Amino acid sequence: MKIAIIGCGVVGSSWALVFARAGHDLAIHDHSEAAAAAAVAFVAAADPALAARCRVATSLADALAGADYVQESAPERLPIKQALYREMDALLSPATIVGSSTSGFPASSFTEGLDNAARCLVAHPINPPHLIPLVELIPAPWTAPETLAFTGDLMRDLGQSPITLTREINGFVVNRLQSALLGEAFRLVEDGICTPSEVDAAVADGLGLRWAFMGPFATIDLNAANGVAEYCANLGPMYYGLAKEQADPREWGPDLVASVEAKMRAQVPAADLPQRRQWRDRFLAAIVAAKREITKDVGA
Repeated sequence: MKIAIIGCGVVGSSWALVFARAGHDLAIHDHSEAAAAAAVAFVAAADPALAARCRVATSLADALAGADYVQESAPERLPIKQALYREMDALLSPATIVGSSTSGFPASSFTEGLDNAARCLVAHPINPPHLIPLVELIPAPWTAPETLAFTGDLMRDLGQSPITLTREINGFVVNRLQSALLGEAFRLVEDGICTPSEVDAAVADGLGLRWAFMGPFATIDLNAANGVAEYCANLGPMYYGLAKEQADPREWGPDLVASVEAKMRAQVPAADLPQRRQWRDRFLAAIVAAKREITKDVGA
């Protein structure tokens, strides 16, 4: 399958590795030729043999010519995406599918009125996609069912883990879940209940150990003798009470952010953040590999 990677920042480069690793041939394009070359270098750094599957396209038209699927990872600015999709619309073949890596814009905001709108959707990865398999597939109102089906099958063939939303919604799924947790995390720190490191420990050494291999519904289904209905009967009122406490959202004000920033920099100085990200990526890769091995032994 011929793949076009359009936009070669951190996410686009990571996507290039995902597709090359799965055996696809890539045409890579960015408005900056240096960025496109850097994406090829990123793939080569992971596995030099995979670089042979990648070529830097001479133009957008060159990149899209003959492409079966396009993964667009242009900058997260709506006017840029709207202009790019108008330009791509005149160049796409009648069968090409286009998935956008956008983390917040609905596909309807940049595909309305396009000739190829039915073959466009959001395919939002969790960064970096070459390590984290989840991909959120979100259709615009005019996205064809065949487009969703094709993209879902492709993502599974790549080794990714797609989820399909029934319609567009602000923040999609992952960001909505993360926003709820972050809102409460900042609230706990702002109210002096615990420190940022203690909130992190509550997730990393507590909830996150289960969440690394099972989601919230599967978790509570096993936390009552007779399953989720019993859990909700027992603890539903408590959670409803908590939800009422949390119903008044708070902004992350400058004083709160400055306080959290100071505590985080005491743990990891700013100069050490790149090295810490490398540590994160190595840890993620090891966890994903371990999950695969454990699944073979104990099952899904």
